[in-house]
Amino acid sequence: MRIISGWAKGRKLFTPPARNNSIRPTSDRAREALFNILGEQVVGAQVLDLFAGTGALGVEALSRGAEGVCFVDFLPQALELITKNIQICMDALYHQQSLLQQGTVHPEPLKPVTLLKHDLRRGLPYFSEKMRSTQGFDLIFVDPPYSQGLSRQLLLALDNSTLLHKQTMVVVEDRAKEALPEKLTRLALVDQRKYGEAGFWFYQPLAAEMN
Repeated sequence: MRIISGWAKGRKLFTPPARNNSIRPTSDRAREALFNILGEQVVGAQVLDLFAGTGALGVEALSRGAEGVCFVDFLPQALELITKNIQICMDALYHQQSLLQQGTVHPEPLKPVTLLKHDLRRGLPYFSEKMRSTQGFDLIFVDPPYSQGLSRQLLLALDNSTLLHKQTMVVVEDRAKEALPEKLTRLALVDQRKYGEAGFWFYQPLAAEMN
């Protein structure tokens, strides 16, 4: 599994052992398709990666120009993998900036990244102002274990949270055959895609509900 595009393109990511079923990374093919859909929405975005697993979605976003990412997971092995993969991405950025700024003592500050340990089965964690911009997150990934009802649970929690603004995009990954709601109180389904076993649901706030 590798970073597909951006300034860390081609960097190999750490993944869980094949025998480990508790962490399910999004495949390179599905991740590439997802980010092709998102396109320029990633650039400059404040990103929240829920059930981050290996951190592949958040790290890919960083490589493609996201302004900052907050990773959330609870499993010790996931936290270890995320930490290693963030370092891979940051090393690539540091190297790039060093080449661009030869002769300076220090390159520009690295992207703000936060890793938060929290069991999302119990709901959303508390986010300090340092972890997000005041208006909320621009892009939110929800990638829980498949077919456990956690996608719907997190959608409901986000729908009732202060983490959204008018342009927030929420991307949910679950098993393609799952049935997720087309509309909540504030969030509405705007697109849906399938890539093999994986399904992606794209939600954005209803304009009338965000006034």
